[in-house]
Amino acid sequence: MNHRPVHPAIVSRVEPDSIAAELGFEPGDALLAINGERPRDLIDYRFLCADEVLTLEVLGKDGQTYTLEIEKEADDDLGLEFTTALFDGLLQCNNRCPFCFIDQQPPGKRQSLYAKDDDYRLSFLYGSYLTLTNLTAPEWQRIARLRLSPLYVSVHATVASVRQRLLKNPRAGEILRQLAWFQEQRLQLHAQVVVCPGINDGQCLEQTLRDLASFYHPDWPTVLSVAVVPVGLTRFRPADDELVPVTPDDARTVLRQVQALQEHFQRQWGTPFVWLADEWFLIAGRPLPPATHYQDYPQLSNGVGTIRLFLEEFAAHSHDLPTRLPTARHLSWVVGNAVGEAFQPLVTRLNQIQNLRLDLYPLASDYWGQAMTVTGLLTGHDLIYHLQGKPLGDRLLLPSIMLKHDEAVFLDDLSLETVADALQVPIQVVSGGAAGLIAACTSS
Repeated sequence: MNHRPVHPAIVSRVEPDSIAAELGFEPGDALLAINGERPRDLIDYRFLCADEVLTLEVLGKDGQTYTLEIEKEADDDLGLEFTTALFDGLLQCNNRCPFCFIDQQPPGKRQSLYAKDDDYRLSFLYGSYLTLTNLTAPEWQRIARLRLSPLYVSVHATVASVRQRLLKNPRAGEILRQLAWFQEQRLQLHAQVVVCPGINDGQCLEQTLRDLASFYHPDWPTVLSVAVVPVGLTRFRPADDELVPVTPDDARTVLRQVQALQEHFQRQWGTPFVWLADEWFLIAGRPLPPATHYQDYPQLSNGVGTIRLFLEEFAAHSHDLPTRLPTARHLSWVVGNAVGEAFQPLVTRLNQIQNLRLDLYPLASDYWGQAMTVTGLLTGHDLIYHLQGKPLGDRLLLPSIMLKHDEAVFLDDLSLETVADALQVPIQVVSGGAAGLIAACTSS
């Protein structure tokens, strides 16, 4: 039974010409119940809305309560979006992982930046990773009952003592039993391993990957894929932690170790099963694998193959590039310095277009204190620190991954408007991968 308080689901958007629009829903209205049940999250909402006959209890933004009767097809969507996916609040994390990015932030920012989630609902809905250590018996039962699969699980180590050391939680050692539960329920998951040198690398990493592989069977894999990611450290991390950064020698060692396993699994199953984040190759100074290596890119959210995919998308669209722009245009494009060398050929190709000048600014993060930085970790402070006074041209192009989801705010809480004012240049947020970059450079 759920004992967490369930709040009304506040409508943030109504899809035009939808069922909800026809019923008169407006942003600010609150959905209280569906067929007498109060949905605790977006999962409940979708499940309850699958019925063909619905009775909706709604609290209008005018303060009045309404009851609405609907008949629809089972797969018809109402067309409502909500301010949050979790109507009963976020399930908080009870681990104290020293490499947790939330704990590696400076104090004094808005409270929402320090919310540590370990919520299986967000894992199912959006692919965020959870550790499984916070789940109560009713939550395990709900995962099985609603067939919430695949989930995304931070494993880090299958050796019980090492995982307990990393998560600083005695329950962390139950991971193999928990994976066996997923297997028994015929539910699936994707896994990640954040490698911390001297703790879960070497033999521990070997055992962890082989243990995870024992849950892969070609006819029905419980563990669908594993991403191996280097630990990311910031200058704000706790002073008493035991972590050290990944060195080029560390990266080369991990590459050799994991690639040997990939070759074994490829021969056995036709898939590498274990995937290396792009950062390993950048840190080690090694070339990225070809596009064919990544198959259907199962671990993009962990930075596995993102650079190769971007390059391939650019190559696919490059034959459509114009030879000349009708008017002169000077643009600047910001990326993390980790990918600067990989993306320089794209900039060179775009600068072959007459009347286009595109300057690339590959930046390291002064804010986080990182010598090598991926694009998604650059902050508003970093842009102002590195770019103030630079000739940025008509517009500054920023990848959308630098901003928080659905907010024009950077990871350091600076707004897009604040940064644009400081740099005295209009900022265009670019999404859509390589196609979005090309459109930003060539569209009027």
